[in-house]
Amino acid sequence: MSPDTLLEPFRFEFFGRALLAATGAGALCGLIGVYIVLRRMSYIGHGLSHAVFGGAVVSFIMQINFYLGAGLWGFLSALLITLTTRRRQIAADAAIGIVTTASFALGVAIISKVRRFTKNFEAALFGNILGVTTEDLVVIGIVGVVAVAFIVLCYRQLLFSTFDPDVAQVFGIRTGRVEILFSLVLAATIIASMQVLGVTLIAAAIVVPAIIARLLTDSFSRMLWLSTVVGALCGLLGVYVSYYLDVSSGATIVLVSAAIFVLVLVLTAVRPGSARMGDGSISRRGERPIETLSG
Repeated sequence: MSPDTLLEPFRFEFFGRALLAATGAGALCGLIGVYIVLRRMSYIGHGLSHAVFGGAVVSFIMQINFYLGAGLWGFLSALLITLTTRRRQIAADAAIGIVTTASFALGVAIISKVRRFTKNFEAALFGNILGVTTEDLVVIGIVGVVAVAFIVLCYRQLLFSTFDPDVAQVFGIRTGRVEILFSLVLAATIIASMQVLGVTLIAAAIVVPAIIARLLTDSFSRMLWLSTVVGALCGLLGVYVSYYLDVSSGATIVLVSAAIFVLVLVLTAVRPGSARMGDGSISRRGERPIETLSG
């Protein structure tokens, strides 16, 4: 393939915006995904993205700004899920199922009644990266800055509440407040990435880079930046490959992520002493197991 062919996509202005949006959204999802994977809450990304779909439909019908409508809807859904899971009689997955499926069903019901959102239905489900605007890039950038600031400022609280919430409370960490703030950041991440990946593919973009990073390291801090880099790389390569294959960019991003996961899985399977998912040995800086942080 000649250099002219490789550089061909950059002749189009929309491709530059799409590349920036996919790379930024991929990095953002990868960063947040670390906490989702370590908390074994992969289903919340899938569920919350479906909940936001209801807000997207409502904001379209009411002709208000997408980010305003979907943002308020997503934050409300995240709060409802977090507050519901505090009731010990209700399991977390059941709470997510109730809130998110009801919200998604509301969106579908409105579409079937009004029939004015039908042409945007596919874009909402699978993303529309060719329609990325400067506003979308700004939103991704702002959410990215907020997410990084949140993780930096609440690093220790997130670390404790992720691995041992009971011990965290003993040390005076308000795990309830941390969980609410994290849920809001997660909702913002999903809303910012929706235009790039769509409702059905966001969960994979959140989970897969974090799992890849977990396979490569048992250090918590390294896992954070590795997952961010992998997410950004998947977004960049996914958009680039989708241009030449002429297929959905969101789907291509996920397929690239899956291909990298399979490659890393094979390589780590034959590598002695490779990190193992769920073995409880992950550490903050690679020096000691997480369990010892409380002592």
